[in-house]
Amino acid sequence: MATDRFTFPDGFLWGTATAAHQVEGNNLNCDYWVLEHTPGSPFVEPSGDACDQYHRYAEDIAMLARLGFNAYRFSIEWARVEPEPGEFSRAALDHYRRVLACCHEHKVTPVVTFHHFTSPRWVAGDGGWEAKKTAELFARYCERAAAHLGDLIGVACTINEANLGAYQYLVGSLPLKLDPSRLKWLSEAARRIGADPNRFAPYLMCDQMKARDVMLEAHRLAAAALKSSRGKYPVGICLALGDLQAVPGGEARRDRIKAECQDIFYEAARGDDFIGVQTYTRNRISADCTLRPEAGVETTMMHYEFWPEALEATIRQASAVAKVPVIVTESGIGTDKDDRRIEYVRRALNGVARCIRDGIDVRGYCYWSLLDNFEWNSGYRPTFGLVAVDRETQTRTIKPSAEWLGNIARANATDVAD
Repeated sequence: MATDRFTFPDGFLWGTATAAHQVEGNNLNCDYWVLEHTPGSPFVEPSGDACDQYHRYAEDIAMLARLGFNAYRFSIEWARVEPEPGEFSRAALDHYRRVLACCHEHKVTPVVTFHHFTSPRWVAGDGGWEAKKTAELFARYCERAAAHLGDLIGVACTINEANLGAYQYLVGSLPLKLDPSRLKWLSEAARRIGADPNRFAPYLMCDQMKARDVMLEAHRLAAAALKSSRGKYPVGICLALGDLQAVPGGEARRDRIKAECQDIFYEAARGDDFIGVQTYTRNRISADCTLRPEAGVETTMMHYEFWPEALEATIRQASAVAKVPVIVTESGIGTDKDDRRIEYVRRALNGVARCIRDGIDVRGYCYWSLLDNFEWNSGYRPTFGLVAVDRETQTRTIKPSAEWLGNIARANATDVAD
Protein backbone atom coordinates (compact mmCIF):
# COMPACT_ATOMS: atom_id res chain seq x y z
CA MET A 1 0.00 0.00 0.00
CA ALA A 2 1.45 3.35 -1.04
CA THR A 3 1.62 6.22 1.42
CA ASP A 4 2.50 9.87 1.17
CA ARG A 5 3.17 12.60 3.69
CA PHE A 6 0.19 14.79 4.51
CA THR A 7 0.59 18.10 6.32
CA PHE A 8 -2.42 19.41 8.21
CA PRO A 9 -3.47 23.07 7.95
CA ASP A 10 -1.63 25.70 9.98
CA GLY A 11 -3.24 26.16 13.38
CA PHE A 12 -4.76 22.67 13.39
CA LEU A 13 -5.81 21.71 16.92
CA TRP A 14 -4.26 18.51 18.17
CA GLY A 15 -5.88 17.67 21.46
CA THR A 16 -6.95 15.10 23.96
CA ALA A 17 -10.25 15.21 25.81
CA THR A 18 -11.71 14.55 29.25
CA ALA A 19 -14.93 15.34 31.12
CA ALA A 20 -15.12 16.78 34.62
CA HIS A 21 -17.07 13.99 36.29
CA GLN A 22 -14.92 11.32 34.72
CA VAL A 23 -11.59 12.71 35.89
CA GLU A 24 -11.96 15.36 38.63
CA GLY A 25 -13.21 13.19 41.47
CA ASN A 26 -15.72 13.73 44.27
CA ASN A 27 -18.26 15.62 42.20
CA LEU A 28 -20.65 15.39 45.13
CA ASN A 29 -23.35 17.80 44.06
CA CYS A 30 -24.22 16.35 40.67
CA ASP A 31 -27.00 13.99 39.69
CA TYR A 32 -24.72 11.14 38.65
CA TRP A 33 -22.98 11.06 42.04
CA VAL A 34 -26.39 10.34 43.58
CA LEU A 35 -27.17 7.68 41.00
CA GLU A 36 -23.83 5.91 41.53
CA HIS A 37 -24.28 5.74 45.30
CA THR A 38 -27.91 4.60 45.47
CA PRO A 39 -28.48 0.90 46.24
CA GLY A 40 -29.45 -1.05 43.14
CA SER A 41 -27.48 1.24 40.85
CA PRO A 42 -26.50 -0.19 37.44
CA PHE A 43 -23.14 1.55 37.83
CA VAL A 44 -20.61 -1.20 38.49
CA GLU A 45 -18.73 1.14 40.83
CA PRO A 46 -18.86 4.79 41.90
CA SER A 47 -16.59 7.46 40.45
CA GLY A 48 -14.98 8.29 43.81
CA ASP A 49 -11.69 10.14 43.45
CA ALA A 50 -11.73 9.47 39.69
CA CYS A 51 -8.31 10.63 38.42
CA ASP A 52 -8.12 13.41 41.03
CA GLN A 53 -7.64 15.91 38.22
CA TYR A 54 -9.32 18.62 40.25
CA HIS A 55 -6.00 18.76 42.10
CA ARG A 56 -3.64 17.29 39.50
CA TYR A 57 -4.67 19.34 36.45
CA ALA A 58 -1.35 21.17 36.25
CA GLU A 59 0.73 18.01 35.88
CA ASP A 60 -1.74 16.58 33.35
CA ILE A 61 -1.70 19.72 31.20
CA ALA A 62 2.10 19.91 31.37
CA MET A 63 2.27 16.23 30.37
CA LEU A 64 0.06 16.59 27.30
CA ALA A 65 2.01 19.68 26.23
CA ARG A 66 5.31 17.79 26.57
CA LEU A 67 3.87 15.02 24.43
CA GLY A 68 3.25 17.51 21.63
CA PHE A 69 -0.46 18.35 21.90
CA ASN A 70 -1.53 21.96 21.48
CA ALA A 71 -5.14 21.68 22.72
CA TYR A 72 -6.98 20.25 25.70
CA ARG A 73 -10.72 19.68 25.68
CA PHE A 74 -12.19 19.51 29.16
CA SER A 75 -15.48 20.41 30.81
CA ILE A 76 -16.38 22.75 33.62
CA GLU A 77 -18.86 21.29 36.08
CA TRP A 78 -22.21 23.06 36.39
CA ALA A 79 -22.83 21.38 39.77
CA ARG A 80 -19.68 22.99 41.18
CA VAL A 81 -20.26 26.40 39.61
CA GLU A 82 -23.94 26.67 40.62
CA PRO A 83 -24.45 24.34 43.60
CA GLU A 84 -27.89 25.81 44.36
CA PRO A 85 -30.26 27.72 42.08
CA GLY A 86 -28.85 31.18 41.43
CA GLU A 87 -25.93 30.65 43.85
CA PHE A 88 -22.68 30.83 41.91
CA SER A 89 -19.42 29.71 43.48
CA ARG A 90 -16.59 32.19 43.04
CA ALA A 91 -14.20 29.54 44.37
CA ALA A 92 -15.21 27.04 41.67
CA LEU A 93 -14.98 29.66 38.94
CA ASP A 94 -11.55 30.70 40.22
CA HIS A 95 -10.47 27.06 40.09
CA TYR A 96 -11.43 26.77 36.43
CA ARG A 97 -9.74 30.08 35.74
CA ARG A 98 -6.52 28.56 37.09
CA VAL A 99 -7.00 25.53 34.81
CA LEU A 100 -7.42 27.82 31.81
CA ALA A 101 -4.38 29.88 32.79
CA CYS A 102 -2.35 26.68 33.09
CA CYS A 103 -3.32 25.76 29.53
CA HIS A 104 -2.09 29.13 28.26
CA GLU A 105 1.11 28.82 30.28
CA HIS A 106 1.87 25.64 28.32
CA LYS A 107 0.70 27.08 24.97
CA VAL A 108 -2.28 24.73 24.95
CA THR A 109 -5.60 25.95 23.54
CA PRO A 110 -8.38 25.29 26.08
CA VAL A 111 -11.46 23.77 24.46
CA VAL A 112 -14.14 24.19 27.12
CA THR A 113 -17.33 22.14 27.30
CA PHE A 114 -20.06 23.63 29.47
CA HIS A 115 -22.15 20.46 29.91
CA HIS A 116 -20.80 16.93 29.70
CA PHE A 117 -23.70 14.70 30.84
CA THR A 118 -23.80 15.73 34.53
CA SER A 119 -26.07 18.39 36.00
CA PRO A 120 -26.60 19.81 39.50
CA ARG A 121 -28.83 17.69 41.72
CA TRP A 122 -31.36 20.51 41.91
CA VAL A 123 -31.71 20.63 38.12
CA ALA A 124 -32.31 16.89 37.80
CA GLY A 125 -34.66 16.98 40.77
CA ASP A 126 -36.90 19.61 39.21
CA GLY A 127 -37.64 18.17 35.79
CA GLY A 128 -34.12 18.01 34.43
CA TRP A 129 -33.75 17.90 30.68
CA GLU A 130 -37.44 17.19 30.18
CA ALA A 131 -38.30 20.65 31.54
CA LYS A 132 -38.31 23.58 29.11
CA LYS A 133 -37.02 25.93 31.81
CA THR A 134 -33.77 23.96 31.98
CA ALA A 135 -32.71 25.55 28.69
CA GLU A 136 -32.88 29.01 30.28
CA LEU A 137 -31.17 27.84 33.46
CA PHE A 138 -28.34 26.36 31.43
CA ALA A 139 -27.91 29.56 29.42
CA ARG A 140 -27.80 31.58 32.66
CA TYR A 141 -25.02 29.33 34.00
CA CYS A 142 -23.08 29.64 30.72
CA GLU A 143 -23.37 33.43 30.80
CA ARG A 144 -22.13 33.67 34.39
CA ALA A 145 -19.28 31.23 33.78
CA ALA A 146 -18.19 33.02 30.61
CA ALA A 147 -18.26 36.38 32.37
CA HIS A 148 -15.61 35.00 34.73
CA LEU A 149 -13.65 32.84 32.30
CA GLY A 150 -14.31 34.01 28.76
CA ASP A 151 -11.11 35.98 28.20
CA LEU A 152 -9.15 32.73 28.64
CA ILE A 153 -11.38 30.35 26.64
CA GLY A 154 -9.97 29.18 23.30
CA VAL A 155 -12.95 27.25 21.93
CA ALA A 156 -16.36 26.68 23.54
CA CYS A 157 -18.62 23.64 23.23
CA THR A 158 -22.05 24.22 24.70
CA ILE A 159 -23.31 20.66 25.22
CA ASN A 160 -21.56 17.34 24.80
CA GLU A 161 -23.45 14.85 22.63
CA ALA A 162 -26.70 16.76 22.90
CA ASN A 163 -28.33 14.24 20.56
CA LEU A 164 -27.16 11.13 22.36
CA GLY A 165 -30.35 10.20 24.19
CA ALA A 166 -32.47 10.52 21.05
CA TYR A 167 -29.82 8.64 19.07
CA GLN A 168 -29.67 5.76 21.53
CA TYR A 169 -33.45 5.57 21.71
CA LEU A 170 -33.88 5.51 17.94
CA VAL A 171 -31.19 2.89 17.35
CA GLY A 172 -32.74 0.79 20.10
CA SER A 173 -30.15 0.85 22.89
CA LEU A 174 -32.12 3.04 25.32
CA PRO A 175 -35.84 3.15 26.18
CA LEU A 176 -37.77 6.34 25.56
CA LYS A 177 -38.29 6.93 29.27
CA LEU A 178 -37.28 5.15 32.43
CA ASP A 179 -40.38 5.10 34.64
CA PRO A 180 -39.45 5.98 38.24
CA SER A 181 -42.51 4.13 39.57
CA ARG A 182 -41.05 0.89 38.20
CA LEU A 183 -37.44 1.52 39.12
CA LYS A 184 -36.75 1.34 42.84
CA TRP A 185 -33.22 2.55 42.25
CA LEU A 186 -34.22 5.76 40.48
CA SER A 187 -37.04 6.43 42.94
CA GLU A 188 -34.66 5.99 45.85
CA ALA A 189 -32.14 8.34 44.22
CA ALA A 190 -34.89 10.95 43.91
CA ARG A 191 -35.88 10.46 47.53
CA ARG A 192 -32.29 11.00 48.64
CA ILE A 193 -32.26 14.50 47.21
CA GLY A 194 -35.80 15.30 48.29
CA ALA A 195 -37.23 15.20 44.75
CA ASP A 196 -40.53 13.92 43.44
CA PRO A 197 -39.64 10.68 41.57
CA ASN A 198 -41.86 11.83 38.72
CA ARG A 199 -39.81 15.04 38.41
CA PHE A 200 -36.34 13.49 38.80
CA ALA A 201 -34.84 13.49 35.30
CA PRO A 202 -31.08 13.09 34.92
CA TYR A 203 -29.86 13.21 31.35
CA LEU A 204 -30.24 9.83 29.56
CA MET A 205 -33.00 8.94 32.04
CA CYS A 206 -35.53 11.36 30.56
CA ASP A 207 -38.10 11.13 27.84
CA GLN A 208 -35.41 11.24 25.19
CA MET A 209 -37.34 13.11 22.51
CA LYS A 210 -38.42 15.79 24.99
CA ALA A 211 -34.83 16.08 26.15
CA ARG A 212 -33.68 16.40 22.54
CA ASP A 213 -35.86 19.45 22.01
CA VAL A 214 -34.81 21.06 25.30
CA MET A 215 -31.17 20.44 24.41
CA LEU A 216 -31.64 22.14 21.05
CA GLU A 217 -33.12 25.21 22.74
CA ALA A 218 -30.46 25.13 25.46
CA HIS A 219 -27.75 25.18 22.82
CA ARG A 220 -29.36 28.09 21.00
CA LEU A 221 -29.69 30.16 24.17
CA ALA A 222 -26.27 29.21 25.52
CA ALA A 223 -24.48 29.98 22.25
CA ALA A 224 -26.05 33.45 22.24
CA ALA A 225 -25.09 33.97 25.89
CA LEU A 226 -21.49 32.96 25.27
CA LYS A 227 -21.25 35.18 22.22
CA SER A 228 -22.49 38.18 24.16
CA SER A 229 -20.32 37.61 27.22
CA ARG A 230 -16.64 38.17 27.89
CA GLY A 231 -14.03 37.10 25.33
CA LYS A 232 -14.07 36.18 21.67
CA TYR A 233 -13.84 32.52 20.69
CA PRO A 234 -15.60 30.05 18.38
CA VAL A 235 -18.75 28.45 19.79
CA GLY A 236 -20.32 25.16 18.69
CA ILE A 237 -22.11 21.99 19.79
CA CYS A 238 -20.76 18.42 20.00
CA LEU A 239 -22.76 15.52 18.58
CA ALA A 240 -22.65 11.74 18.96
CA LEU A 241 -22.47 10.50 15.39
CA GLY A 242 -22.41 6.88 14.36
CA ASP A 243 -21.89 6.05 10.73
CA LEU A 244 -25.42 4.87 9.90
CA GLN A 245 -25.27 2.12 7.28
CA ALA A 246 -28.48 0.50 6.04
CA VAL A 247 -28.55 -3.16 5.14
CA PRO A 248 -31.09 -4.02 2.40
CA GLY A 249 -34.54 -3.06 3.67
CA GLY A 250 -33.21 -0.75 6.36
CA GLU A 251 -33.04 2.43 4.32
CA ALA A 252 -36.26 4.00 5.59
CA ARG A 253 -35.40 3.36 9.23
CA ARG A 254 -31.85 4.68 8.73
CA ASP A 255 -33.23 7.84 7.16
CA ARG A 256 -35.63 8.37 10.06
CA ILE A 257 -32.83 8.01 12.59
CA LYS A 258 -30.65 10.37 10.60
CA ALA A 259 -33.41 12.96 10.30
CA GLU A 260 -34.45 12.91 13.96
CA CYS A 261 -31.13 12.76 15.77
CA GLN A 262 -28.55 14.03 13.28
CA ASP A 263 -30.00 16.34 10.62
CA ILE A 264 -32.06 18.35 13.10
CA PHE A 265 -28.86 19.14 15.01
CA TYR A 266 -26.84 19.84 11.85
CA GLU A 267 -29.46 22.39 10.86
CA ALA A 268 -29.34 23.97 14.32
CA ALA A 269 -25.56 24.32 13.96
CA ARG A 270 -25.69 26.32 10.73
CA GLY A 271 -25.31 29.60 12.58
CA ASP A 272 -22.45 28.34 14.76
CA ASP A 273 -18.71 28.70 14.34
CA PHE A 274 -18.12 24.94 14.10
CA ILE A 275 -19.71 21.58 14.71
CA GLY A 276 -18.09 19.02 17.01
CA VAL A 277 -18.01 15.53 15.52
CA GLN A 278 -17.72 12.58 17.94
CA THR A 279 -17.57 9.18 16.30
CA TYR A 280 -16.44 5.75 17.42
CA THR A 281 -18.01 3.17 15.11
CA ARG A 282 -20.70 2.39 12.55
CA ASN A 283 -24.27 1.21 13.10
CA ARG A 284 -25.79 -1.27 10.67
CA ILE A 285 -29.49 -0.55 10.39
CA SER A 286 -32.11 -3.10 9.32
CA ALA A 287 -35.83 -2.53 8.86
CA ASP A 288 -36.63 -3.33 12.48
CA CYS A 289 -33.44 -3.23 14.54
CA THR A 290 -29.82 -2.18 14.79
CA LEU A 291 -27.65 -5.20 14.07
CA ARG A 292 -24.92 -6.40 16.37
CA PRO A 293 -21.40 -6.70 14.95
CA GLU A 294 -21.08 -9.76 12.75
CA ALA A 295 -19.55 -12.87 14.23
CA GLY A 296 -15.78 -12.87 14.19
CA VAL A 297 -15.23 -9.15 13.62
CA GLU A 298 -12.96 -7.21 15.94
CA THR A 299 -14.75 -5.36 18.74
CA THR A 300 -13.64 -2.98 21.47
CA MET A 301 -14.01 -3.11 25.25
CA MET A 302 -17.30 -1.24 24.80
CA HIS A 303 -18.48 -3.97 22.39
CA TYR A 304 -18.34 -1.55 19.46
CA GLU A 305 -17.20 -2.80 16.08
CA PHE A 306 -13.62 -1.75 15.31
CA TRP A 307 -14.48 0.64 12.49
CA PRO A 308 -12.30 3.78 12.46
CA GLU A 309 -13.48 4.64 8.94
CA ALA A 310 -16.74 5.81 10.52
CA LEU A 311 -15.09 9.14 11.35
CA GLU A 312 -14.51 10.10 7.73
CA ALA A 313 -18.14 9.33 6.90
CA THR A 314 -19.56 11.46 9.72
CA ILE A 315 -17.23 14.39 9.01
CA ARG A 316 -18.40 14.43 5.40
CA GLN A 317 -22.05 14.24 6.41
CA ALA A 318 -21.83 16.90 9.13
CA SER A 319 -19.94 19.29 6.88
CA ALA A 320 -22.33 18.82 3.96
CA VAL A 321 -25.49 19.47 6.00
CA ALA A 322 -24.35 21.92 8.69
CA LYS A 323 -22.12 23.87 6.28
CA VAL A 324 -19.78 25.04 9.04
CA PRO A 325 -16.21 24.03 9.95
CA VAL A 326 -15.67 20.73 11.77
CA ILE A 327 -13.66 19.95 14.87
CA VAL A 328 -13.32 16.30 15.80
CA THR A 329 -14.03 16.74 19.50
CA GLU A 330 -13.89 13.00 20.27
CA SER A 331 -12.42 10.00 18.50
CA GLY A 332 -10.93 7.02 20.24
CA ILE A 333 -11.13 3.42 21.34
CA GLY A 334 -11.53 1.48 24.55
CA THR A 335 -8.91 -1.25 24.37
CA ASP A 336 -6.25 -2.90 26.50
CA LYS A 337 -4.09 -3.42 23.39
CA ASP A 338 -2.21 -0.22 22.72
CA ASP A 339 -1.09 -1.33 19.25
CA ARG A 340 -4.78 -1.55 18.29
CA ARG A 341 -5.26 1.99 19.62
CA ILE A 342 -2.50 3.18 17.30
CA GLU A 343 -4.02 1.34 14.35
CA TYR A 344 -7.47 2.75 15.08
CA VAL A 345 -6.24 6.34 15.28
CA ARG A 346 -3.97 5.91 12.25
CA ARG A 347 -6.93 4.89 10.11
CA ALA A 348 -9.17 7.57 11.61
CA LEU A 349 -6.57 10.24 10.80
CA ASN A 350 -6.27 8.91 7.26
CA GLY A 351 -9.96 9.69 6.92
CA VAL A 352 -9.53 13.18 8.37
CA ALA A 353 -6.71 13.85 5.90
CA ARG A 354 -8.84 12.68 2.97
CA CYS A 355 -11.63 15.04 4.04
CA ILE A 356 -9.23 17.99 4.19
CA ARG A 357 -7.77 17.09 0.79
CA ASP A 358 -11.29 17.22 -0.60
CA GLY A 359 -11.74 20.75 0.66
CA ILE A 360 -13.64 20.08 3.90
CA ASP A 361 -12.75 22.59 6.62
CA VAL A 362 -11.59 20.38 9.50
CA ARG A 363 -9.87 22.40 12.21
CA GLY A 364 -8.88 19.91 14.85
CA TYR A 365 -8.73 16.36 16.21
CA CYS A 366 -9.17 15.54 19.92
CA TYR A 367 -8.51 11.97 21.01
CA TRP A 368 -10.77 10.51 23.70
CA SER A 369 -9.33 10.35 26.17
CA LEU A 370 -6.21 11.70 27.80
CA LEU A 371 -6.54 9.36 30.80
CA ASP A 372 -7.97 5.97 31.59
CA ASN A 373 -10.97 7.30 33.49
CA PHE A 374 -14.47 6.66 34.83
CA GLU A 375 -16.60 5.32 31.99
CA TRP A 376 -20.01 5.81 33.54
CA ASN A 377 -21.98 2.58 34.09
CA SER A 378 -18.92 0.54 33.11
CA GLY A 379 -16.74 2.05 35.82
CA TYR A 380 -12.98 1.95 35.36
CA ARG A 381 -12.75 -1.25 33.30
CA PRO A 382 -12.76 0.24 29.76
CA THR A 383 -9.44 1.93 29.01
CA PHE A 384 -9.65 4.69 26.41
CA GLY A 385 -6.67 6.67 27.68
CA LEU A 386 -3.38 7.59 26.09
CA VAL A 387 -2.17 7.61 29.69
CA ALA A 388 -2.80 4.89 32.27
CA VAL A 389 -3.78 5.84 35.82
CA ASP A 390 -2.97 3.70 38.85
CA ARG A 391 -6.20 3.44 40.83
CA GLU A 392 -4.38 3.35 44.17
CA THR A 393 -1.64 5.95 43.73
CA GLN A 394 -2.99 8.10 40.84
CA THR A 395 0.38 7.65 39.14
CA ARG A 396 0.23 8.47 35.43
CA THR A 397 2.00 6.17 32.95
CA ILE A 398 2.35 7.32 29.36
CA LYS A 399 1.46 4.65 26.79
CA PRO A 400 3.29 4.22 23.46
CA SER A 401 0.16 5.50 21.67
CA ALA A 402 0.53 8.84 23.47
CA GLU A 403 4.09 9.25 22.23
CA TRP A 404 3.07 8.17 18.72
CA LEU A 405 0.13 10.58 18.46
CA GLY A 406 2.07 13.35 20.17
CA ASN A 407 4.78 13.07 17.53
CA ILE A 408 2.16 13.46 14.80
CA ALA A 409 0.77 16.49 16.61
CA ARG A 410 4.22 18.05 16.97
CA ALA A 411 4.95 17.52 13.27
CA ASN A 412 1.41 18.50 12.22
CA ALA A 413 1.79 15.78 9.61
CA THR A 414 1.35 12.06 9.10
CA ASP A 415 1.76 9.38 6.46
CA VAL A 416 -1.55 8.73 4.70
CA ALA A 417 -2.40 5.57 2.78
CA ASP A 418 -3.85 5.97 -0.70
